[in-house]
Amino acid sequence: MLKATKVRIYPNAEQVDLLNRQFGSVRFVYNTALHIISHRYHRHAQSLSAYHDIKKLLPIAKRNSRYAWLKESDSVALAQACINLDKAFKRFFKEKKGYPRFKSRRGKQSSYHCMSVSVGDDWIRVPKCSPIRAKVHRHTEGKLKSITLSRTSTGKYYASLLHEVEQPVVAPLKKVDASKVVGIDMGLTHLLIDSTGKKIANPRHTKKAQRNLNRKQQALSRKVKGSARRAKARLKVAKAHERVANARNDYQHKLSRQIVDDNQAVIVETLKVSNMLKNRKLAQHIADAGWHALLSKLDYKASEQGKRVIKLNQWFASSKTCHCCGYKMAEMSLKVRSWRCPECGVAHDRDVNAAINLKQQGIITLKAEGLSVSAHGGLRQSSSEVAA
Repeated sequence: MLKATKVRIYPNAEQVDLLNRQFGSVRFVYNTALHIISHRYHRHAQSLSAYHDIKKLLPIAKRNSRYAWLKESDSVALAQACINLDKAFKRFFKEKKGYPRFKSRRGKQSSYHCMSVSVGDDWIRVPKCSPIRAKVHRHTEGKLKSITLSRTSTGKYYASLLHEVEQPVVAPLKKVDASKVVGIDMGLTHLLIDSTGKKIANPRHTKKAQRNLNRKQQALSRKVKGSARRAKARLKVAKAHERVANARNDYQHKLSRQIVDDNQAVIVETLKVSNMLKNRKLAQHIADAGWHALLSKLDYKASEQGKRVIKLNQWFASSKTCHCCGYKMAEMSLKVRSWRCPECGVAHDRDVNAAINLKQQGIITLKAEGLSVSAHGGLRQSSSEVAA
C-alpha cells in the first residue's frame, strides 16, 4: 500500500534560491513541450507525444549552451514534467477534460524526485540540495518511494513523502448491516441531509470571509503593477484565500471521518458539479460548498476501511419520489422544500425524503452486487401520515 504524508519544510536562503530555480526549470520544460506540441499540430497537422518525443529532447537541450542551465536541476523532475503533460493530453482526449494550459510562475509550483531521496526526524534530502529542515509530524514505516516538493502562492514550502508500507489492503465488507447504511443528499442551505433526518448546516467559509477578501482585493487593485507594494498586497490576498481553503479542507476531513466511522455504506447521488457551476446565480455557493472534494474524501476514507461508497445515477428522481408508496411527481421546482404525496397523503421534507430514497436504492444496489444486507427495523418516516 502507498501512503503519502505532507510535511512543512523550512529551506534557508540558499536552498530557497535552488528550489525556485528547480521549479522554474520544471515549468519551462512543461510550457515549452506544450508549445511545441500545439505549434506542430496547428502548423503541420502532426501529433507529437510528450512522453515519447519531447522527453528525448531533454539531453539534447542540456548540451546546447542556450539551455545549459537545465543541468542544475534534477533530471527526473524535468522528465516528470513531460510525463505530466502526457497525462494531461490523455485526460483531454479520453475523459474530455480541458486542453492543457501553460503554467504560471505566480501559481503553485512543484517538482518530483524519486532518486537519491531520504528523510530523517527533522530533515529531508533531495538531489542536488543539502538537507532541508522539515517538521516531520508523522513517521511512516516503510520504503520511501518519492518526494514531491511544492511552493504555494503564499510562499510556503511543503514536501509530500510517498512511502510503500507492508500494511495489507483491507478487503471490502461482504456483509452490510442495513442500520449502518446511510443515504446522503447534498444541499446549499444544509451541506448534508442524511436518511435519519439529521441536517448539517453549510459553514459557508467563503461567505464568512467575503468582507475581508473584498477589502484586500480592492487594496490590491489600487496598487501600481510591478511595484513592491502590489507584491505585498497580492500576498495578503493569497493568504486570505489560503485560510478559507484550509478551513474548508479541515471541516471536510473531520465530517467525512465521522460519517465513515459511523456507517458501513454511504449512498450518495452522482453530481455533475462542472455543469452545475454554469448557473451563475448559484455558482459561487456551489463552489463554496465543495461537494466534489467532500465526496472524494468520503471515497478514499471508506476504501481504507473496506467500506462502500455507492454513487447512484444522477437521473434518479430522489427528491420527487415518495419513499412510502413510490409515487413520482411529474414536476417539482427547487423552491418547493416540502410537499404532500397525492397518493398516500404523507407530508415530506424534500431533502430528508431524497436521502431516504437514496438509502433504499443503495440497499437494492448492494444486494444486486451480491452483498448480504441484514434486516433492520424499518426506515425513518419523513413525517407522519395525515389522519383520515
